[in-house]
Amino acid sequence: MRRGLKCWRMRSRYACVPALLIVLAPAEAAEVTPDRLAHADREAHNWLMNHRTYDSHRYSPLDRINRSNIGQLRLAYALPLGNGTPGENLQATPLAEDGFLYVVEQSGVLSKIDARTPDQGRIVWRVDPGQEHPPLSNRGAALWGNFVVTVANYPPRVIAIDKETGKPVWSADLSDGQPDLQLTAAPLAIKDKIIVGAAGGDLGTRDFIAALDGATGTLLWRRYVIPAPGEPGSETWKDQNNAWETGGGSMWVTGSYDVASNQVIWGTGNPVPGFDANYRPGDNLFTSSAISWNPDSGAMNWYFQYTPGGMWDYDATGPHILVDSEASEHSRTLVVHAGRNGFLYGLERDSGRVVFAKPHMEVTWTSGIDPHTGRPLDYNPDDDVQAYAGVLKSTGWGRGKAQRLCPSTYGGANFWPPSYSERTRLLYIPVLTGCVELTTFPFEREKKNWRGGNAELLGRMEGSLTIADPFTGEIKARRQMRYPIYSGALSTGGGLVFFGLLDGTFAALDDTTFEQLWSINVGIGFAAPPITFEAEGRQYIAILSGMSPIARTLLVRTPELHDQPNPTMLFVFGL
Repeated sequence: MRRGLKCWRMRSRYACVPALLIVLAPAEAAEVTPDRLAHADREAHNWLMNHRTYDSHRYSPLDRINRSNIGQLRLAYALPLGNGTPGENLQATPLAEDGFLYVVEQSGVLSKIDARTPDQGRIVWRVDPGQEHPPLSNRGAALWGNFVVTVANYPPRVIAIDKETGKPVWSADLSDGQPDLQLTAAPLAIKDKIIVGAAGGDLGTRDFIAALDGATGTLLWRRYVIPAPGEPGSETWKDQNNAWETGGGSMWVTGSYDVASNQVIWGTGNPVPGFDANYRPGDNLFTSSAISWNPDSGAMNWYFQYTPGGMWDYDATGPHILVDSEASEHSRTLVVHAGRNGFLYGLERDSGRVVFAKPHMEVTWTSGIDPHTGRPLDYNPDDDVQAYAGVLKSTGWGRGKAQRLCPSTYGGANFWPPSYSERTRLLYIPVLTGCVELTTFPFEREKKNWRGGNAELLGRMEGSLTIADPFTGEIKARRQMRYPIYSGALSTGGGLVFFGLLDGTFAALDDTTFEQLWSINVGIGFAAPPITFEAEGRQYIAILSGMSPIARTLLVRTPELHDQPNPTMLFVFGL
């Protein structure tokens, strides 16, 4: 065992990183090349990027764990994380390469774990980037070359770590003079670049997407979500408050990449202040949108805005899944998005044109979506502040509570990812089914009350696993859960769909009958999505535990979970 200390200069100061190095494997791992990433689906035993493959399917063909033997699935081992910090929020997707896991915590601590032993996970090294205080979350890392590329905050940095030694190689500060800017999405490695999206929009930041040189961390390009005055889209910010400077548009969930057409498709967050649309009249481009970018130049190819001038925190940062239709008479390449606003959308991948938009849960904020434009039926282009279905009119600001609002401001679908099964060609969507009553008040910039309102849950918040046809938007089935789903879904070649609940239940369904075949309750809520990998000929399922303060507020109306503990753990299951 060897202990070391690595220091490097950041923001005119030095940051020192204690690292615990335990050398267990003398052989060096293979370089993660652009070709390996472009064909990550061929490496069934690995999970090389956040959504496993560029198309964001979160599907694994592994089938050693399957419907016939799922009843024998047992906990292989559990590994405590978090340096003893209570109540840490873990939302990261672990990465798996050739028997080793790479796990990121909210604190930014990155661990390499030897997962080749069937009953014990051993930490090879841990790297702490040093954060003045924790960000909202940290959703994972990327593999590129011989690096593990991760993010840290305060200041917001992208850091490349040598995956063999655990030593930092380069660090890029992207703070851009914005003290509350954060990086929470896992980076996306494309060719010779690392693509990252900025977050912290709900704290009054102007967010962006950026590309760094994978070898050096040099900033190659940066494109802001909110246009500056005079730029295309700036005419949709009609205020006199310079709201564009703090307009949000967070990109806090990792995007997708279409190799064939060379476009990155990334969802953007809500406009800020979140609930006071009077402060920022207009459609507020390019918030709450799907945007296609050229990863080489940063040029925008197309965009589609889901909720123009949105006022209920219905951002569109959740995964944008790429699916290809096989029916020759209706051959299409689609982008599918399960919206926080309660609708499931299918967009043409080459243009962003709407193919379908259908509700995946109860919706009250609009009477529907125009099938030709994709805009809400109640949208009025002559209104600077939209009333939509009258749930919240411009005359109601600061005058009490709004009507019943569904989905809730937590969303129907949110950052927790759906899974598209390449076996069944169905989409499995984790959904929150609760509603809220919203109290709004005028935004005051000097007070920095960035949300401009409070949402009160109406009744018990529960979850649903909703199964849909991603080529038509048709809902095939819903499986209601007693507790909220705040995790994500994983589908496998073994005919299984895995997911976690806030009460600590981790379960598997039959991907065709939707019958629950297996479950375990570990007593700790899940807010991170599961993965599966193979090591030494054995298949494993892995998931992190640990809930955010926001997730724990969903349990307020669930008395039996009021005192539930919240330790941060890595759970690994196997046969």
